[in-house]
Amino acid sequence: MELSTKIFGWILLIAGVIIIGWTLYSSYNIFTGKTNIPEIFSLSKESNQKPAEGIEAQMREMMGEQLKAILPVDTFPKLLNLLVWAILAGI
Repeated sequence: MELSTKIFGWILLIAGVIIIGWTLYSSYNIFTGKTNIPEIFSLSKESNQKPAEGIEAQMREMMGEQLKAILPVDTFPKLLNLLVWAILAGI
C-alpha cells in the first residue's frame, strides 16, 4: 500500500470516531436536559377560533381546555423531535 492511501484511511477513521463521539455527547446532553432538542417540528401559536356559539361549541371548548391540562400542546412535537434525533443519531 502506498503511504498516501494509509494516511487517507487514518484521516477517515479519525473523522468517523470524532463524529460518533460528538453524536453520543449531543444525545447525552439532550436526553439529560442540558440542551434543547433540535426543533424540526413545531406548532404555530396562532389560533383562528371563532367565539363559542351554542352548547356544542361550549362543550367542545371545555373539552379542549381539559385535554390541554392533561396533555400539554407541545408534547407531540417534542416527541417527534426526539424520535427524529434518535433516528438521525442512530444512522
